[in-house]
Amino acid sequence: MAQAKIQAKMNEAMCSKFSRTVSMADRSGQLLESLDQLEMRVEALREAASAMEQERELILETIQSIQNGQELRNVSPGEREELSLTANHLMGRTLCVEVSVGTIRNSQQEEALRKATSLIDEIVKKLLDDMNSGRQLLLALYAACVTEAPPVPIDQKFQAIVISCALEDQKKIKRRLETLVRNVDNAEKNIKIMDHQKLEDPQANGCQ
Repeated sequence: MAQAKIQAKMNEAMCSKFSRTVSMADRSGQLLESLDQLEMRVEALREAASAMEQERELILETIQSIQNGQELRNVSPGEREELSLTANHLMGRTLCVEVSVGTIRNSQQEEALRKATSLIDEIVKKLLDDMNSGRQLLLALYAACVTEAPPVPIDQKFQAIVISCALEDQKKIKRRLETLVRNVDNAEKNIKIMDHQKLEDPQANGCQ
């Protein structure tokens, strides 16, 4: 009789343990499913924030292009002042929008990003002194970030540094270089237009 009771208790304990184990597995599976869903939402959030970050950069670049463009010089002084005030107002409002997507990096990626940023900064300084040579150096850096065969020599040293960067940093580096090349091209166009107008201006050439 006693042996039967002991066996019954053991069976009850085993059934209770088995049920609890299954329950824990179910809860673990549910938690894992929830985390998987959260991971997708986190990635969607990061992608949305990155898109907003790029949109902010594009808006700022467009405003600067209008401010420095030839079109603004071809309007009357009164209109130019009003347009400039509007552009400054939009610039201020855009700068008030702060969007930042952080990147997790190891020590090697941190160092690679520091080197890449330093090299780009050095060329930006050279652009102020010599736009033509600076532009060629800039194109060599940009060529190191594209997959298609570029029409200019590739800066192999810079390419090795960029490859060592985190993937998100590689995209940002490429985007920064694209913006710089575009701004330099626009600046050269504006200079040529202004110089051409100067040559065609009779009074500028001393003609009446």
